[in-house]
Amino acid sequence: MALFVILLVLGLGLAFAAPNFVPEKLPSRGLAKTGLRALGGVIVLFAVATTSYVSVGDGHFAQVFRRYGGGQLEGGKIVATNGENGPQSYVIRPGFHPSLFINLINDVDTSKKETVIGDGKLGLLTAKDGVPLRAGQAFADPFPADFGLKMLDPETFLKNGGQRGPQLTVLQPGKYVLNDYLWDVEIADAQDVNTGFVGVVKSNVWATVNFGTLSADKPAGCDVIGARDRNEGRIEAPIVPVGCVGVWQAALQPGKYYIHPKAYTITPIDTRAQVWTYAGGYERCQIALNVDGKGEITQRRNCEKIAQSAENADRAVFVKMEGWDVPLELRVVAQVSPTEASCVVAGVGSLKEVEDRVLTPSIRAIVRDVAGGTYDVEEAKTDENGRPILENGRAVLQRVKRPTKVLDLINQRPLIEGEVERRIRPEAEKSCVTIREVRLGEPAIPPELLVAVRREQLATQLQKAYVQEQQAQDKRVASEKSKATADQQSTLVRAEIGVQASLKNAEAAKNEGAGERDKLEAIAAGQKTQMDVLGVEATVNLRKFELTLKTLSDFFKENPKVLEAALTNASKFVPQISVGSSSGLLDGILGQMLMTTAPISRPLQN
Repeated sequence: MALFVILLVLGLGLAFAAPNFVPEKLPSRGLAKTGLRALGGVIVLFAVATTSYVSVGDGHFAQVFRRYGGGQLEGGKIVATNGENGPQSYVIRPGFHPSLFINLINDVDTSKKETVIGDGKLGLLTAKDGVPLRAGQAFADPFPADFGLKMLDPETFLKNGGQRGPQLTVLQPGKYVLNDYLWDVEIADAQDVNTGFVGVVKSNVWATVNFGTLSADKPAGCDVIGARDRNEGRIEAPIVPVGCVGVWQAALQPGKYYIHPKAYTITPIDTRAQVWTYAGGYERCQIALNVDGKGEITQRRNCEKIAQSAENADRAVFVKMEGWDVPLELRVVAQVSPTEASCVVAGVGSLKEVEDRVLTPSIRAIVRDVAGGTYDVEEAKTDENGRPILENGRAVLQRVKRPTKVLDLINQRPLIEGEVERRIRPEAEKSCVTIREVRLGEPAIPPELLVAVRREQLATQLQKAYVQEQQAQDKRVASEKSKATADQQSTLVRAEIGVQASLKNAEAAKNEGAGERDKLEAIAAGQKTQMDVLGVEATVNLRKFELTLKTLSDFFKENPKVLEAALTNASKFVPQISVGSSSGLLDGILGQMLMTTAPISRPLQN
C-alpha cells in the first residue's frame, strides 16, 4: 500500500507538476515536458498494475480478506459471500489472475497449501460460520447427497444451509482446498474392524447412515428395542435402530470405515471362539510308588505348586467332595454371535467384562454345586455280597441318584462335564454369550485316595509280569533245547542208527547164542558118548588137542608169515622130520604131540 502511494504520487507529480518546472530557455522544452508526462504516466500505470493481479503457485491457493469498499458483515456472519468487508468466501486457484486494484482493497495470502489426507487417515471438519446447531444437536447434519464435496466451497456451504460447528461429514484420503476462514481440519485415523470381529456402533447423532456395508435412512422413531423374552432373565440392553442416538442393533462387518470417531464410537467384539481357562493357584501332590529288586513296594510323597497364569481367566475352582478340598481345572469355550454383539456392549460393556463380572462367578458356583451335589448315574446292580449281578454274561445296570464322589472326577468325567455344561449355558445366554463346550482338566485328587488303588494295581501288574517272565523263560529254554537239538542232529541220527544196530546185534547175538547152545549141547552129547568109549581123561586130552589145533590153524591162517618164520628156524629147535608139505608139517607136529601123550586107559569090559 505504501509503495503504491509513493509510486502514485511520484507518477502524478511527474505527469502534472514536473512539466511546469521545465525552463523556458531550454531548446527542447516541449520534448522534456512530454517525456516527464510519459514517465509519470508509466509510473502511475506500474503502480496500478502492481495492485491488480495475483499469481498463485502449484499446490497452493490464495485467500482474500477485503478491507475497503465492501460494507459491514451483519447477523454474526464471519465469512462474506456478497463482497462485504472481511474474509471472503472464494479462493484463488493456482495461476496468474489479473483483477483491478485487488491487492489495493484486499489482503491476499498466496501461501496457503492444499490439505492432504493420507492413506488410513480422515479429516474432521469444523465450520466457523453457518446456521447454528439445533438444540441437543452435537454434530451438523451430513452434506446433502446432491452437493457432496461441493459443500466445501464456503459460498455453496453458507448459501445452502450449512451448519456451524463439528461436521458429521469427514474427508477421506486425498487433496483438498479448504478456506481457512471457514474450515478447521483435524487429521485422525480411520476406524478398522479386524477379521473375526464386528464393530458395535454407539452413535451420538440421529442421522442418515451410509457406511458402505451398513446404511439406513434417518429413522422416524428411536424407541429402545426390547428383549425377545423378558422371562428369560436376559440382561437389559438398551439397543436402538440404526441411525438413532445410542447403541445400534446392527454391527459393522470387518473392514475400514471413514466415519467421525467423535460422532460414532466403534467397540470391536471378538466373534471367534473364546477359551477361558480356570487353572493354577493350588498345590498338586502325588505319591510315587517304587519297586525294588525283591518286589517290595515303597512310597514317597511329592508336591509342587501350580502357579496361576496371567493368561488364564481365573484360578482353579476348589470343590468340597467327601470332606476333601479338590482343586478342579476346567476349560470353557464361549462365543458371541454377530447378532448378539450389540447386546453384549449395551448390556455389559465388553466381552472381557462379561467374562469377569458375569460368567466367571456363575461358572465357579455351578461347578461347586455339581461337584458337591448329587446326580443320576448308571451303576452295576449288586447282590447282598456286593458282587455284580450278571445277565447273559453282562452286568445289570441300574440308574441311581447319589452324591458325587471324588473318584467320579475320573470315572464319571463325561457325566459331570455334561451336567456343568447344561447348567452354564442358560446363564451365559442371559449375558448374550453362547457356551460351546465345557471340559474338565486333570483333577488334583488327594493322593491318599489313590495310593491303595495304585498299590493294588501295581501288585497285580507285578504278578502278571512274573507269570509272563516265567512263561518267557520256559519258552527260552524250549527254544535253546530245540536249537541244541538241531545243532546235534547228525550225532542224534548216528545214535539212533546205533540203537537200531544194537537191537539187531542183540537179536543176532541171541540167535548166535541159541545156536552155540545147541552146538554145545550136541558136542556135550557127543563127548559123553566119546567118554563112554575112550574114558574121561582121553576124551579131555582129545578135546584139548582139538582146541589147540583150531587155535593154531586160525592163527596161522591170519598170520602166514609167522608160520614161514617158524618153519625157517624149526631145524634149530626140533628133530628132523620129513614132511611133504606145510599141512604135512603141521600133521607131523601134531602127531608127535599125540605120541607123547599118555596111553589111553580103556575101561575094563565085562
